[in-house]
Amino acid sequence: MYAITIPEPGGPEALVWAEVPDPVLTEGEVLVDVAASAVNRADLLQRQGNYDPPPGASPYPGLECAGRIAALGPGTEGSGWSVGDEVCALLSGGGYAEKVAVPVGQLLPIPDGVDLVTAAGLPEVTATVWSNVFMIAHLRPGETLLAHGGASGIGTMAIQLAKSVGARVAVTAGGPEKLARCAELGADILIDYREQDFVEELKKATDGVGADVILDIVGAKYLGRNVKALAVNGRLAVIGLQGGVKGELNLAALLGKRAAITATSLRGRPLGEKASIVAAVREHVWPLIGAGQVRPIVDRTFPLSEAAEAHRALESGDHVGKILLLRP
Repeated sequence: MYAITIPEPGGPEALVWAEVPDPVLTEGEVLVDVAASAVNRADLLQRQGNYDPPPGASPYPGLECAGRIAALGPGTEGSGWSVGDEVCALLSGGGYAEKVAVPVGQLLPIPDGVDLVTAAGLPEVTATVWSNVFMIAHLRPGETLLAHGGASGIGTMAIQLAKSVGARVAVTAGGPEKLARCAELGADILIDYREQDFVEELKKATDGVGADVILDIVGAKYLGRNVKALAVNGRLAVIGLQGGVKGELNLAALLGKRAAITATSLRGRPLGEKASIVAAVREHVWPLIGAGQVRPIVDRTFPLSEAAEAHRALESGDHVGKILLLRP
């Protein structure tokens, strides 16, 4: 098969379309013929040499895909899946390839109303948002969610899922065009992080209360301000480190608000945890997509062999939603 390889870490030019051995299925895996994959920030970090795949995972980038089951591996009999089924999948790596081995617990059917290619942009964002905002932070109806990076793939999904349960949504994004897109998806409080202080704007919009849940992709740079922006009994979920890995935390402020901070990544979780998250997504999110209440937001597509251009597009920061890679 062909796959995007990374012979040496570097810029987008480090991504090389090359012929590689087919995956070998191990216990509990199925082989998927990939129709499309999607670009995630983790892929950029891997390309740069800053985010190695977990032990045993494919060395190729790509944390999600959509395609058709080509073969069932050992231990997957009776799983309910068959050769030829159209699926999308959460991966630990290997999505930038013509074929990928997938643990059977990380497969999802294509949601009603979504085509096979578009479905490639769903597994990572739905699993990330559902696990952090709902399974960990327990966002409830009537509460306020602040989603940093509201126009990103994660942000566009967080807006829609939070609105679907009756929450109020605040977002930060760069510029009026991105904020307008967030508003179209249902965001109530729009904050331009380039021109406004999100702590002050959120306090104004919530009569000084703040956010009950904050979904943060920035990390250290926003740590102190996120705590200031939290409501009493608020929950901060850190899922990205675009703003650095080390920050100062005022524990007195955290104690005073009886607040909680969690930090999670999805890629390195044990198979059982991923399977539980995928099952929850199928139970709770897939019906919302089928009913048209939630939809995947795709900015643009590239041929898989042109993954370098897709990485440049993501790094430029001018996209809204997901960037997909289509198999040639």
